[in-house]
Amino acid sequence: MEQTENKGMSRRSFLKRLGIIGASTGLSACGHGQAGQETMGGEMAYRTDPKTGQQVSLLGYGCMRWPPATSPQKDGCPIDQETVNGLIDYAIEHGVNYFDTAPIYGQGWSETVTGKALKRHPREKFLIATKMSGASDLSRENLTVMYHRSLQHLQVDYIDYYLLHGIGGGGMSLFNKRFIQNGMLDFLLEEREQRRIRHLGWSFHGDIEVFNRVLQMHEQAHWDFVQIQLNYVDWRHASAYNADWQKAMGDDTNAEYLYGELAKRDIPVVVMEPLLGGRLANVTQDVLAQMKQKRPDDTAAAWAFRFAGSFPKVLTVLSGMTYKEHLQDNLRTFSPLVPLSEAEQDFLQDVAERMKDSQNIPCTDCRYCMPCPYGIDILANFLHYNKCVNHGYVSKSHLDANYEEARRAFLIGYDRRVPKLNQASHCIGCGQCVSQCPQGIDIPSQMRMIDDYVEQLKQGTL
Repeated sequence: MEQTENKGMSRRSFLKRLGIIGASTGLSACGHGQAGQETMGGEMAYRTDPKTGQQVSLLGYGCMRWPPATSPQKDGCPIDQETVNGLIDYAIEHGVNYFDTAPIYGQGWSETVTGKALKRHPREKFLIATKMSGASDLSRENLTVMYHRSLQHLQVDYIDYYLLHGIGGGGMSLFNKRFIQNGMLDFLLEEREQRRIRHLGWSFHGDIEVFNRVLQMHEQAHWDFVQIQLNYVDWRHASAYNADWQKAMGDDTNAEYLYGELAKRDIPVVVMEPLLGGRLANVTQDVLAQMKQKRPDDTAAAWAFRFAGSFPKVLTVLSGMTYKEHLQDNLRTFSPLVPLSEAEQDFLQDVAERMKDSQNIPCTDCRYCMPCPYGIDILANFLHYNKCVNHGYVSKSHLDANYEEARRAFLIGYDRRVPKLNQASHCIGCGQCVSQCPQGIDIPSQMRMIDDYVEQLKQGTL
């Protein structure tokens, strides 16, 4: 398939065609807007769902990263239910109505915890999204059980937004096994016809051939929405920033192309990873200084959320808000949203251009790789390494001007943040985690890289 007619257009012309530049003229003070138009309800910014006319909060709550329980629970739940109740109450009180979960989130507990918290509110106060996740048993019987279990755990009799979860990895062969050969897509289309599913869509990770071919099914399936990874780095530099995934897939998965194809078909977009796994909330000090110069009161995260929210076909932008301060910061960004100006768009694309050569490991903190059977805290290792990259504490040579400072910061911080038994040196390279990573990261090789770097710092041989 022709990748995009945008290739021959200037970036500015393309943004204008998509309605991004000058998007602030689409704001409305109240009431229902056109399909995809931003409207306001109280303080929260809303988008109008083109199928139902419902108002969807532009800030959506991602329920993957709920806060952990501080003590063992009788039922074995690893999530702090009371804290989740408080977060959801606060979110709904401030206008958030879209909540996104999945059977595999929170070690299998997210749907249950989210359902308990939402059950305390009137059904019309929230929209729930969940997914048909991957499974070892792809029989229709097993996946139908998964679907009905979601309804049970969420304590609802219909699901507002239901997704075919994480298509792309494994190519069309796996997609066909998961949804076509077993009749599951036909089943889900019938469930939508019976209104037990109000909107049917899919989330995408990876193989662009799958994206293109499933999108071609739109004439028959009438997809109601699609969830993609969209942020100011992945807009043009998804491939350059994630070489492991590019090597695995061999094709372009830039958000500019994905969004453009969906916008051409008037398919609403749900945004995941607007912060690129938190990395865009922890930018380098020089980038943060530039951001503060332009908008002193905005965090780095606010800049990333404004980028994602400025696209007119975006229905909601998901954020996995573990702590109340994250929720409050995001509420400030979306209440109301101030769309990016043309100059701010240019600035963020310049930042992305600089970031494409970053040493960051492209982990999005999704936790699909966990738990490691050998006890490695994969996320903690990656988070510490990336944080040190962003603060200039990863040296290329002992001749670097700040080598001693960077060496101390990395080693002391590593031992404080990652217990020794959970550090990269204990990785045996079994590779079990690799197939679980939606970003296609070669996790064992990254662990070896971190371990080698730590040893070089300790031995003074860098």
